[in-house]
Amino acid sequence: MKKLVPAFAFTALALAVGMASAAEPVIGLITKTESNPFFVKMKEGATAEATKLGAKLLSAAGKTDGDNAGQVTAMENMIAAGAKTILITPSDAKAIIPAIKKAQKQGVMVIALDSPTDPATAVDALFATDNYKAGVLIGQYAKAAMGGKKAVIATLDLFPGHPVGAQRHNGFLKGFGLTAPDAKSNNLGGAAAGVACMADSFGDAAKGQTGMENCLQKNPGINLVYTINEPAAAGAYKALKAAGKEKNVVIVSVDGGCAGVKDVGAGVIAATSQQYPLKMAAMGVAAGVEYAKTGKKVSGYTDTGVTLIADKAVAGVDSKDVKTGMDLCWGNK
Repeated sequence: MKKLVPAFAFTALALAVGMASAAEPVIGLITKTESNPFFVKMKEGATAEATKLGAKLLSAAGKTDGDNAGQVTAMENMIAAGAKTILITPSDAKAIIPAIKKAQKQGVMVIALDSPTDPATAVDALFATDNYKAGVLIGQYAKAAMGGKKAVIATLDLFPGHPVGAQRHNGFLKGFGLTAPDAKSNNLGGAAAGVACMADSFGDAAKGQTGMENCLQKNPGINLVYTINEPAAAGAYKALKAAGKEKNVVIVSVDGGCAGVKDVGAGVIAATSQQYPLKMAAMGVAAGVEYAKTGKKVSGYTDTGVTLIADKAVAGVDSKDVKTGMDLCWGNK
């Protein structure tokens, strides 16, 4: 009997811990950075949903976009703190995979938000914008906005090898009617398709400005600019304005943040594809709570939606106005 008591006590303790875990599931959220308004809104969405569903949210971020080591450390810390679901926007689609596999072996469900891993099947599920579609929409808009005028194109991209950067870029080419790789390719189309200049912006305004300046030096006749996101678009506009060319160039982008939508209204950006980070995060937390309660994992890809926002509608391309964009935007209004 003496041997049975400790065993019984351990079982009771395990049951108590299990009940506590079910009562307050621990969910981790790891974003690329803490400064980008997109990820700020994602954290807000996750926090609100966790509060609503009675879950404990742990959050962390890389120091900069591309900080894989910081994300790996955050994942390890969250597992040690009892997280059974981790939501992550991977900075490096390939380098993060060993850490994901390690987490999964410990029973942790890993869901990618916004950005897929490479391969996408490395995580249990992906909640994200259809980034290829987002690119197609702004490509279609740009084609119509040019009104038959010959386009001299510059693309301000993310950085080499990132799935989101490739999907948006290639989608833009496809929407514009140029030769483009399909949605699964991580290689950028462009040179053969008629793009005059390609530069990496890392989604940053200052780097976007530098990239645009370099592209103007290479080809002063550029009249259409695709950008990976709205900060890069703002940087491109600054360079164009300094060169006295801002009135003759069409800029299209992706994100739908409040600052970006304001730039659409001000004529800085002609159109942007709006995505919904709060929705991604809320869905991820809900899936984590369901996993804690039932053991059921989500799987596959869930499209969280994209809407084209434009100040001036064009024939044949479905879009919403700036007011709608401001109602649905994220970041500081």
